[in-house]
Amino acid sequence: MSAVVLSSIETFEGDRCVDIFQREDGTFGFDEFRRDPETKTGWFRTGHFENDVFGSSEDALEEAKQRVIWLDEALKNLAEHNKN
Repeated sequence: MSAVVLSSIETFEGDRCVDIFQREDGTFGFDEFRRDPETKTGWFRTGHFENDVFGSSEDALEEAKQRVIWLDEALKNLAEHNKN
């Protein structure tokens, strides 16, 4: 089943991200990824949350903030950066 990524939230360093996505059946989910820029191997899954099912993208994001330890801080940094 394919999914459409609705948002991808990266750390400032660009080495980790969380994707919030919508599946073909209308449900939502998220997963965590990382990459090692020096190796140029691309992103690889580290969270393995892709099978969790949510009724909205907001619910998926809230759960992601609980389960991905760096995400809340990254969102605060992004909000602060967007203010300036």
